[in-house]
Amino acid sequence: MEMIQVVGLGLIATILILIIKEQKPIFAFLIATTTGITIFLMLIGKIGSIIDVLDNLAQASGVQMIYLKTILKIIGIAYIAEFGAQIVRDAGQDSIASKIELAGKVLIMVLAIPIIGIIIETVMKLLPV
Repeated sequence: MEMIQVVGLGLIATILILIIKEQKPIFAFLIATTTGITIFLMLIGKIGSIIDVLDNLAQASGVQMIYLKTILKIIGIAYIAEFGAQIVRDAGQDSIASKIELAGKVLIMVLAIPIIGIIIETVMKLLPV
């Protein structure tokens, strides 16, 4: 049912944007941004339940919570960077959108370095000396 609501909201917003865009482009941009934020807010509860399930699975499997938190931060950065880049791209600023995506990738690498280091250490322990 939620998907129908999301698609319906998207279609209504798109029609409004197409009607308003020629006369008031700033209002069209505001409608697009507001629609994107509204859809994101509609999904917050679902995201919370996904995090709870992952947390329970990590605890049951004995995975250290620092790894789960790092992975969730990485996923969050990816989604936020994509969302921000799409909004900026909707405003016609492709170069700034590319910079937002680049910043997201760099921040993901920064967070991933400790995990990469642990993976390399584990592989080195498995290799015969």
